[in-house]
Amino acid sequence: MKVAIITGAGSGIGLETAKLLHGAGVAVVGVGRDKGKLAALEAAIGDPAMVATISVDVTADDAPARIVALALERFGRIDFLINNAGVGSPKPVDEATDEDYDGMMNVMLRAPFRLCREVIPHLGEGASVVNITSTFAHIGGRRGGAYSAAKGGLKSLTEHMACEYGPRGIRSNCVAPGVTRTEMVAHRFADEAFKRVNVETTPYPRLAEPTDTAAVISFLCSPGSEMINGQSIVVDGGWTKTKYLSPRVTNTTWIDPE
Repeated sequence: MKVAIITGAGSGIGLETAKLLHGAGVAVVGVGRDKGKLAALEAAIGDPAMVATISVDVTADDAPARIVALALERFGRIDFLINNAGVGSPKPVDEATDEDYDGMMNVMLRAPFRLCREVIPHLGEGASVVNITSTFAHIGGRRGGAYSAAKGGLKSLTEHMACEYGPRGIRSNCVAPGVTRTEMVAHRFADEAFKRVNVETTPYPRLAEPTDTAAVISFLCSPGSEMINGQSIVVDGGWTKTKYLSPRVTNTTWIDPE
């Protein structure tokens, strides 16, 4: 039996990843802050022998030790680490406070670094670390600010780990979702400009769902991905790699600004 630690497991990409990995016979240690969401995760899996959850703030000083202790106590091993916990609502640099910067960095760079550090001694050959970054780790985007810095740092950390621990049979990769229909961004679709920037510039005819990213994460925890190490797989329907504009945009009449 393989064992996966998943942060941000109570909803969205984390929840769908937990369900997929359980379906592949992997025991899940689900990490999150919301006890209600973690209870829903346990119910969704419906297999108490194959799931353990812990309600903890991943930025807490004792969080990595508590998470690893639970995994070893319940299942006796760790094979996969998925650093998925994140926060949204980024701001441009000139609008971000020190508190904004620290909050982004703590959740999306410092916490994954510390959890990797705690987990690595327990990983063996065939293990896989998957860090969830973003398209903003690959391309400049408006309102990126500290969010982009954190995700870019996580990408670089992952590439270092691929080199450092690859010789031990431990693979490290990133999955970089584009705009995905999760609870975190649902409110943004009320913003017409947000929809145009994302929907009208994505050549694939829909935006990503949590299951799309979860499927890639699950693959990176499977034997079929054994030679994938130090890579970033972008799940965005082509948004970052094309200069696509939908016909709704290209067929409009340009009006010169006065």
